[in-house]
Amino acid sequence: MNVQIRAKDITLSANNKAHIESAIEGFSKYTLDITTVNVNVKAEKKGISIEFDIHIAHASPVVINQADDNLDAAIDLAIDRTSKALRRLHTKVIEHSNASIKDLETLDT
Repeated sequence: MNVQIRAKDITLSANNKAHIESAIEGFSKYTLDITTVNVNVKAEKKGISIEFDIHIAHASPVVINQADDNLDAAIDLAIDRTSKALRRLHTKVIEHSNASIKDLETLDT
């Protein structure tokens, strides 16, 4: 998995980078084939904006944008939203594969 963390007009502390990296490592629990994760953090007029751009093999990219006044809050909210999106995608993939097997079993009888 290729991970890139970029900061524009703001300096990320080592703790913030470590928090983002540990969250990205935690995304592997969804057993999706994540190829690339790009994280863009930038200062805006009204706070901080964070973008998670996650590329998954055989699926559309998952892009999460989050803005907040506080850097730590923006990171946490973006991680929560990304986890929720990946969980939903994982559930969709699992239910789709299970549904096709059940459909095949009903055709045999």
